[in-house]
Amino acid sequence: MSKKSKDDISLALGEIKDEMGISSEFVKDRIKKAISAVCRNTYGVEDPFVEFEDSGGLVVKIPKLVSEEPSSESEISISEAVEVDPEAKVGDTVLVQIDTKQFGRISAQTARSVIRQGIRDGEKEIIVKKLKCYENEVVSAQIIKIKNDGSMILKIGDSETVLSRIESQYVYDKFEGDFIKVYVKRIESDGVSPIPIVSRSSAELVRKLFEIEVPEISQNIVSIEAIAREPGVRTKMAVKSSDPDVDAVGACIGDRGTRIKSVIEEIGGKSGKEKIDVIRYYEDPSAFIEASIAPARVIDINVVSTDDKFQNECTVTVPDDQLSLAIGIRGQNVKLASRLTGWKLNLRPESGFYGEE
Repeated sequence: MSKKSKDDISLALGEIKDEMGISSEFVKDRIKKAISAVCRNTYGVEDPFVEFEDSGGLVVKIPKLVSEEPSSESEISISEAVEVDPEAKVGDTVLVQIDTKQFGRISAQTARSVIRQGIRDGEKEIIVKKLKCYENEVVSAQIIKIKNDGSMILKIGDSETVLSRIESQYVYDKFEGDFIKVYVKRIESDGVSPIPIVSRSSAELVRKLFEIEVPEISQNIVSIEAIAREPGVRTKMAVKSSDPDVDAVGACIGDRGTRIKSVIEEIGGKSGKEKIDVIRYYEDPSAFIEASIAPARVIDINVVSTDDKFQNECTVTVPDDQLSLAIGIRGQNVKLASRLTGWKLNLRPESGFYGEE
């Protein structure tokens, strides 16, 4: 084949190589679409026969109408038709194999364009599949740029995303080039490339960090039964153990607090701007509520109402001098306890003064 003759669709097909992570079937499908586009432009046919031989060669056939006097590329003379099908007659349609070199330079360019777009689509699909593995997980992201409005551009693998100003306020002691942990909520697309939507404020970030730090959780010995978070302030997490010899709370805290300290530093910086309360989970609602109000001591719990359609409600009596401790700064302790247990908690001091949260 001469150098000049290579400037056709054969050259376009020859340039396509297996891309890492892109299956050969995907590439072949795109090539078939490219051939269909060329046949549509060159011969005016919509449904050509395109198949790959076992040897890797390409067979292209297009339907042509048998005519006594062909007037277009979509027709074939009776004398030529009988060479394809000896029983052909005027008015029949026969499949005629064509030489792809006949497509010419413009057709070859069309094929290249379709094929290369297909490869780009394939690369995008591979990226999406890789990112899907990160969905609902915690990943390390590098801070590429901190913008003037406080938001951050992050790099996750080969993809970039933006951590909003609201989410970025929960990143402490970090600078451009540093790595942070983020929770990947979902994968979206802007029409050009897939984008991970990430969070630093989600309670799931804390849950996943403990799953990483505490082997007993990944071993299904310790389970996180409930978690509630006020980002930047405090998290409450209830855990239980399936092994009577394993203390669930102790496992999460770690020897000398090493495990919980690691999580606290990740979400609250070295200064520990966010605290974490790890408590034991109880099936009994009263015991669970009492544990959730910690560090305040509970004297009595009186159920006000239980209703499947509405939040369960109870009155929690605490010592007078611990009422503010039970409420917490800006009410965050009782609010987190309520979210953790699923109960509406009305705090009441022992002296009888009734306060409601």
